[in-house]
Amino acid sequence: MSGVAIDPVLLEVLRNRLDAIADEMELTLLKSAASPIVKEGLDASAALFSVQGETIAQAAAIPIHLGALQFAAQRIVRAFPPERMQDGDAFLLNDPYDGGTHLPDITLAVPVFAEGRPAALACTMCHHQDVGGRTPGSVPTDATELYQEGIIIPPTQLFRAGALDDNLFGLLARNVRLPEVFTGDLMAQVAAGRLGGLRLRELFATHGAQTVLDYIAELLTRAERLTRRQIEAIPDGEYAFEDYLDDDGVELGRRVRIAVTVRVRGSSMTFDFTGTDSQVKGPFNSVPASTMSAVYYAVRAISDASIPNNGGCFRAVDAVLPEGTVVNPKPPAPVSCRTATIKRIADAILGALVRALPGRMPAASSGTLLVMAFGGRDPQTGRPFVASELAAGGMGARPDKDGIDVIETDVSNCMNIPVESVEMSFPLRIPRVRLWTDSGGAGRCRGGLGLEKVFEATTADVMVSHRGERFSSSPWGLDGGAPGGSGRAFILRKDGSREDLPSKKMIVLQPGDQVWEYVAGGAGYGDPLDRDPERVLADVLDRKVTRAAAREAYGVVLTAEGDAVDEPATKECREALRRQRGPVTWTFDRGVDGRHR
Repeated sequence: MSGVAIDPVLLEVLRNRLDAIADEMELTLLKSAASPIVKEGLDASAALFSVQGETIAQAAAIPIHLGALQFAAQRIVRAFPPERMQDGDAFLLNDPYDGGTHLPDITLAVPVFAEGRPAALACTMCHHQDVGGRTPGSVPTDATELYQEGIIIPPTQLFRAGALDDNLFGLLARNVRLPEVFTGDLMAQVAAGRLGGLRLRELFATHGAQTVLDYIAELLTRAERLTRRQIEAIPDGEYAFEDYLDDDGVELGRRVRIAVTVRVRGSSMTFDFTGTDSQVKGPFNSVPASTMSAVYYAVRAISDASIPNNGGCFRAVDAVLPEGTVVNPKPPAPVSCRTATIKRIADAILGALVRALPGRMPAASSGTLLVMAFGGRDPQTGRPFVASELAAGGMGARPDKDGIDVIETDVSNCMNIPVESVEMSFPLRIPRVRLWTDSGGAGRCRGGLGLEKVFEATTADVMVSHRGERFSSSPWGLDGGAPGGSGRAFILRKDGSREDLPSKKMIVLQPGDQVWEYVAGGAGYGDPLDRDPERVLADVLDRKVTRAAAREAYGVVLTAEGDAVDEPATKECREALRRQRGPVTWTFDRGVDGRHR
């Protein structure tokens, strides 16, 4: 950028225009998609990249995708050098060990030309409802190698100068259970990429291609400089933490350790995962692109939101990912359920930053996204069906605010699949969805509530890929706050018998059988005995907290009618609880998993 005069007004105009283009790509993809997991769950993302594969702008979408998309863009550029690209080309990949994350997430990149040469890439990543493999939905919780999880696509060219490769297109469609849905979502990605190219070319025509590219370079440089300033404000040091997955879906009950040490040196940060467990047999391994998406999320989460959201933010960051561990596995280790691992990686990083940024970090959120795939054959149509579930838990309490009930947090940002959409399209019924009372961790600020939801098979046998988390551990509370409620699940059979479920298991529901799910709540922040009694009363009246929990966790006693606080009894109860407990001397409260730290 030396020698180029920067107009600050034009810089801000271009910055916002680039963000708007990425958002319009995202909206086009969501509105054009065929599958419920995209058009209802919004499990897709869009971004613009330089021809070097560095993020220029990204949509307000899913962090788990957006950090990883940069790895995919860089891999595509290496496989198909820009000087050999043609206008109308499109490239795709999903191989986790060659630029991808897990097989359902397919990246599609469209080169954008200006003045006869490629100037950018318009990329999308979309979670496809089914990409083949041994189970409907392509997320088997007990897979032991990548080949069981679906079709593997290395960096591949789908369009050449505007012409579709029909052989490749047919090959992909033949290897999935829902070819019309698959190809519909893939073409939605193509449409979004082409729209991004159209909008970028309009921008180039208005301001000149070289001018826009010069200003993009300046935006990347400024994002780096501003992010480094944020890091410099953190005291130099090493900040370590660890957290655990319940198990890997194959060796049930064997916890998986995620350890991280965050090193701050001046304006640079290193995330060292030495001490993390070796790669696991089951599909909860996280390839570097996935692991780094959690790292990049954390960097953006602790930075000023006004900093341009591009690849420059990540130039100050590096990571140590020991090979052969769950955060950097060797092929062909399975990876289909890596979202659970990325969320626990994010928990570990945020836990490490608690002491680096005292008073700024929230208590732990639920740490889980309940992801389930339902599959079978619809008896009315005779055709196979695949349905998905994306259910969130509670947000962790913040230093000055309660957590939000049943909301996506940190690296995941999907929407729930509406009951009406599921019941209208699949042989499933959802008789109950509600907040899970008492699941939010007690604290001066209360954790957000988790979710209670029931699924019932109606007219067909249904195979379920059941994947929850936080069954054997709890989201950790901070500074006296209590842990969030741990998750659990069980099957209620048509004959009335009950079967408790581990967090991961492949199951079959027969008509009339139900799965009851309880998704973990967020943890509390601060001493529960300091919570305003009137706020506790409001929670009881809202049925978020039971009367018993109000007394036992918060020391708040209500009148016999239950509509007011008994102030003398509350004062006496709180004094008794304080004497029994003693002063708060700990930072973290993990519940039964190593209570105080």
